[in-house]
Amino acid sequence: MRKSRVLALAGVSLLAVGVLAACSSSNSSKGASTAYNYVYTADPETLDYVTSGKASTADFVTNGVDGLLENDQYGNFVPSVAESWTVSKDGLTYTYKIRKDAKWYTSEGEEYANVTAQDFVTGLKHAADKKSEALYLVQQSVKGLDDYVNGKTTDFSTVGVKAVDDHTLQYTLNQPEPQWNSKTTSQIMWPINEEFLTKQGDKFGQSTDPTSILYNGPFLMKSVTAKSAVEYQKNENYWDKENVHIDTIKLSYFDGQDQDSLARSFKDSVYTVARLYPTSSNYAGVEKEFKDNIFFTPPSAGVAVMGVNIDRQSYNHTSKTSDAQKAATKKAILNKDFRQALNFAIDRTSYSAQINGEEGAPYAVRNTYVPPTFVQVGEKSFGDVVEEKVAALGDEWKGVNLDDGQDGLFNAEKAKAEFAKAKAALQAEGVEFPIHLDLPVAQTSKPMVNRAQSLKQSVEKTLGAENVVVDIQQMSEDDLYNITYYAPNAAGEDWDISTAVGWNPDYQDPSTYLDILKTTAAETTKTYLGFEGADNAAAKQVGMEEFDRLVDEAGKETSDVATRYEKYAAAQAWLTDNSLVVPLMANPGAAPFLSRVEPFSGAYAQTGNKTSSTYFKYMKLKSDAVTKKDYDSAREKWLKEKEESNAKAQKDLESHVE
Repeated sequence: MRKSRVLALAGVSLLAVGVLAACSSSNSSKGASTAYNYVYTADPETLDYVTSGKASTADFVTNGVDGLLENDQYGNFVPSVAESWTVSKDGLTYTYKIRKDAKWYTSEGEEYANVTAQDFVTGLKHAADKKSEALYLVQQSVKGLDDYVNGKTTDFSTVGVKAVDDHTLQYTLNQPEPQWNSKTTSQIMWPINEEFLTKQGDKFGQSTDPTSILYNGPFLMKSVTAKSAVEYQKNENYWDKENVHIDTIKLSYFDGQDQDSLARSFKDSVYTVARLYPTSSNYAGVEKEFKDNIFFTPPSAGVAVMGVNIDRQSYNHTSKTSDAQKAATKKAILNKDFRQALNFAIDRTSYSAQINGEEGAPYAVRNTYVPPTFVQVGEKSFGDVVEEKVAALGDEWKGVNLDDGQDGLFNAEKAKAEFAKAKAALQAEGVEFPIHLDLPVAQTSKPMVNRAQSLKQSVEKTLGAENVVVDIQQMSEDDLYNITYYAPNAAGEDWDISTAVGWNPDYQDPSTYLDILKTTAAETTKTYLGFEGADNAAAKQVGMEEFDRLVDEAGKETSDVATRYEKYAAAQAWLTDNSLVVPLMANPGAAPFLSRVEPFSGAYAQTGNKTSSTYFKYMKLKSDAVTKKDYDSAREKWLKEKEESNAKAQKDLESHVE
């Protein structure tokens, strides 16, 4: 539920089309439209970007507000509002020079003020004062920030962010963080003009009012209509407007009900891109007409998961008919062998096929919460090390393949073996079977309903409906979000298992995934696991204290990156073994698309808010649909260039050390 970013997954991410981004000052393809039109799937609660931790806010605002740095076409960090930066030799102080031509504008395009270093101080103070959902990203990083947030000090000047002058910004960290710059692309690090914030007061960032925030980025938000559309216009006064090739953007609300509407609108040249659904009734016709134009996007770093509610308190959406059934489900979910049985019983390939079709299904499957290739641990991938460590935690994990693109977890024999152990233990506690698991879905979202039905079928077939029943609770999208994504507290999380959330990483380090599951991260633990607070009895019963210890131990390792990643692999292995957050798919991943976007003409990044899935600077449009041949050729060329560019950028890092 991309970024400080719990992702709403009623329809699964639709924006990313693998168009990755290229920095270029050339014009769009001759004859091509300069209007980008597509869809979005979730309205934002707020436009106050530094206080929200949700993708629904970040994806709306990212084209209007820029931070210090952004990504080039190969994922390297390049100047944005900061024209240059340096880091002290001890790795504790980062200094950014703010460009003098960066300015704030109203939604009408009127110049409001210069962007200054103080705006970044104001932004972080506002996030701290409002207890931002995304504070976890920086609270333990910036010196003095944790004390300020927890009330140990009331003087924000003691926090390690300082405007040395109008154009010099300085952060002081508690410990070295090689990943620090990647955090600057996330929304909690973006600036806010203090004068405007004060004038707006509580009206700052009102969810459907583009005039409630200022803009310093490539586009101005012109209108927001809930469950209808959001529209943007090119900021003609933007300091880097030569790299903005799109004049207007319109995103229309899509609830997933009419899957074929995306392809129809692409055919009629209404939409610039179209995510295709191979299981839809009219896909054969689309495939026939566009057989040379359909390409599959590579899996992203985002992950769609099944959350497990270890401390359910609400039962307004349930098929349970007695307190005994409620108690039985709670006891079962708290049983590790039962959770492992569920993990092994889910046919992820079938689950993925409900949205990606049989051809694309295997490629989208993900077996670990942190992607196996997200970082390298010396000569090994992160996934390789996780495999080694989880195999040492139990015989059931020996020989398990955690690579992307194949279902390494679905195993009926292992599922039944783990369930047999769980059933014996639960029966000894007086639990009666079957165990009923409530799974909420948005009834208008066919992809979500179909995936839920696939999950139900594979679990009940593998474990036996006499043992486990998955009760699909169909409801409106608003009701679904209110009991999952937008639930105000753990008591409002009204489900046993949920596929309505996922995660996209904020920065290039395994901690971006694992830190949000620590017991101190109440905003996200309630969404994934249904509990808040380290003192929660259920959290203690499933061993979350050990998970906290493993993650904290990894975070303290700042001098040896390989050792740091190996320790995070141990935390991922614990998470896999305990089957508390169950990965299902990359999101988005291996999805079939049609596109009139020039391949690899957008900013590329696995993390942060400035990626080609939602950030339209640099992107160039074509008059004709991209062919699969051209896409594959462009991708091969891009991968080679990316390897060379990343290696050069890594060497250039030394030039930033003071």
